[in-house]
Amino acid sequence: MKVPFSYLKEQFGNPDHIWKDVRKVVMRGDFTLGKEVGEFEKKFAAAIGTKYAVGVNSGTDALFLSLKALGIGAGDEVITMPNTFIATAGAIAATGAKIVFVDCNDEYVIDVDQIEKKITSRTKAIMPVHYAGHPADMPRIMALAKKYNLEVVEDACQGISSAIDGKIAGSFGAAGGFSLHPLKNINVWSDAGIITTNSEAMFRKLILLRNHGMKNRDEYECFGYNSRLDTVQAAVGLHIIKQLPMITRKKIEHAAIYDKALGAIPQIKVPPRRPGVKYVYHLYILQVEQRDALLKHLNDAGIEAKVHYPIPLHLQNCCKSLGYKLGDFPVAEAQAKKIITLPAHQHLSRKQIDFTIKKIKEFYQK
Repeated sequence: MKVPFSYLKEQFGNPDHIWKDVRKVVMRGDFTLGKEVGEFEKKFAAAIGTKYAVGVNSGTDALFLSLKALGIGAGDEVITMPNTFIATAGAIAATGAKIVFVDCNDEYVIDVDQIEKKITSRTKAIMPVHYAGHPADMPRIMALAKKYNLEVVEDACQGISSAIDGKIAGSFGAAGGFSLHPLKNINVWSDAGIITTNSEAMFRKLILLRNHGMKNRDEYECFGYNSRLDTVQAAVGLHIIKQLPMITRKKIEHAAIYDKALGAIPQIKVPPRRPGVKYVYHLYILQVEQRDALLKHLNDAGIEAKVHYPIPLHLQNCCKSLGYKLGDFPVAEAQAKKIITLPAHQHLSRKQIDFTIKKIKEFYQK
């Protein structure tokens, strides 16, 4: 039985209804910041519970432009974690600021207990990552930020709809950066991203920064960037965002099945699930013994399990200049040797999930 990791074939296998709206964009020739962009931004802001949303061309730019809008640059420091996708650190590096890593915890999110000791006079922001759809402990992070007068930019690229006590990720900090990459929970037909904020001043600044600093056709308020969400992708996004409740519900249901079935296996560690927290499982990640052998066993059986990610960022060549070494972040390093990601997307059948569980049990029974 095949258990695919990607769900794009199922999600976009019959795109005729989307093509109709894309054709409208084409016939109007309204490719740049067309009306669908504004419509999508309003729907996205409503889904997150913020006053504003600004469409940009990638999740990476969503993070980068948020930092730039806050004035963060050379000489500043931004705190984040090493067990995330390169875009998190890359966005910080692109501003000229220094990346400061803090180890993660058993939920794969930043260990808040270790943040305070990394704060210096040069620290300007914290960038918590809602990694794999697990929201970081935002109430405690916001309290630290207030104490030290720091900005918070949430990397919510993997965390759409995750929440803490009903407050949705991307609505806590000065800004939240989301990715609309084809493999994200809300996805389009190319790279795209969106920024959420409750600050009108932040919103106005982001509108300028994403479009060359243009105040109007003839006036430029500041130097900006070419980072617009194009109208075609917004038209696609308007269709997919309608599915957000279903996508979220199915992923949560599938994760619950995995948790119950696999949590009893001694060689498997299911992450703790905090009460009052809504996990959305962009990635369903476990820690397992004999990870590489299990991965091969599953792949050989047609189950597209993966590893996100086998090498923490502080050990990557691009981060050598930061001066970190093996042993600096023991939790992230230990997890990198044990983590495995199972297919858990909304298009899986119960038979496919049960087959995956069966193959995992078979492996450890041997």
